[in-house]
Amino acid sequence: MNNAETGRRTGVEVAVTGSAAGLELPDSALAGVGTRPFGVYVHVPFCATRCGYCDFNTYTAGELGSAASAESWLEGLRRELAAGARLLSEGGRTAPAADTVFVGGGTPSLLGADGLAQVLETIRDSFGLVPGAEVTTESNPESTSPQFFAGIREAGYTRVSLGMQSAARHVLAVLDRTHTPGRPVAAAEEARAAGFDHVNLDLIYGTPGERDADLDASLDAVLEAGVDHVSAYALIVEDGTALARRVRRGELPAPDDDVLAARYERIDARLSAAGLTWYEVSNWARADDPSARCAHNLGYWDGGDWWGAGPGAHSHVGGVRWWNVKHPARYSASLADGVLPVAGSEHLTAEDRHTELVMLTTRLRTGLPLSALGDGEREAARTVVADGLARETDGHLVLTDRGRLLADAVVRTILLGADD
Repeated sequence: MNNAETGRRTGVEVAVTGSAAGLELPDSALAGVGTRPFGVYVHVPFCATRCGYCDFNTYTAGELGSAASAESWLEGLRRELAAGARLLSEGGRTAPAADTVFVGGGTPSLLGADGLAQVLETIRDSFGLVPGAEVTTESNPESTSPQFFAGIREAGYTRVSLGMQSAARHVLAVLDRTHTPGRPVAAAEEARAAGFDHVNLDLIYGTPGERDADLDASLDAVLEAGVDHVSAYALIVEDGTALARRVRRGELPAPDDDVLAARYERIDARLSAAGLTWYEVSNWARADDPSARCAHNLGYWDGGDWWGAGPGAHSHVGGVRWWNVKHPARYSASLADGVLPVAGSEHLTAEDRHTELVMLTTRLRTGLPLSALGDGEREAARTVVADGLARETDGHLVLTDRGRLLADAVVRTILLGADD
């Protein structure tokens, strides 16, 4: 039984022609499907509360009212994934099984272990999973428990990513985070006890009011938890958020670039000393275990294919990118009417794809392949090396420690070289 037939086991029929769905995948895009990494991303749009810094496509129960529910979202998800598997198997092709799955949000753990098990079963029934697939879910520490972790491990999840942000209570208050400072470490330990070998903790650094001692306490907690992966992101004040309004009114200072750079160096030094090595500018994993790195995110950075399901989710197949409508009610209604909920799409030009290659692979420890660069870009790369921001290693341009602090500037320098 191929994946298209497997998708029909849900009993869902959704139109997937270009005119009906607002999506066209040319033969050139479909031809290589299955030869590149293929992932499935599922966006869960529900949150218990809205964090002041967050501009993700999320909704609280009060914001949604009766317009949408977890049940209507899950039914829409079944329809979309079944349709996606049929679309990618048109013309006698076989839809690819997923190498990786990432359930993000929002707060996926609000679905509970049973809800997340249904999500994974829906993916199995549509695209299917390759043996040994990496299956990740994000979770808020406050909506997890030993029983939750045991349930999702039994369902087939292999990796958990926990939002920690900080161990300092006053920093969490500025971010409007609801979990108590010690809960992320306890949740990480519960996940490991349930059989998860791969657990990530997310940090945010540079929050107004954060001190060096606060960051040190957060790093102490991360290392105490014994996780094999850490993501650390500089706070960005996004337009339209509650945090942005507070900064604009002068209630809080904007993050300071020099402070952010010093904090990044502090994080890198502590994690590296503990055996966690950077493999992407904002991500560290155990150096002695390649499987500790997030394969799903590497698929994005290495130009793979993925189907993004759920409200506002983005997808990419063979140089075609599209994105779904954002509101959960519109998302479910569109699928109930037999139409994929596509809000827009774009066909990436060769120049677009080259720009993304430079932008993404420059941030990786494996580096940017010099063979992909034109003559002017290679000359610009030599300038970057001369400035001490990168080095040439095995035919790749790899950022130095200082270069990681200026990764965006390195990318701009190289791309500007294309005009020479």
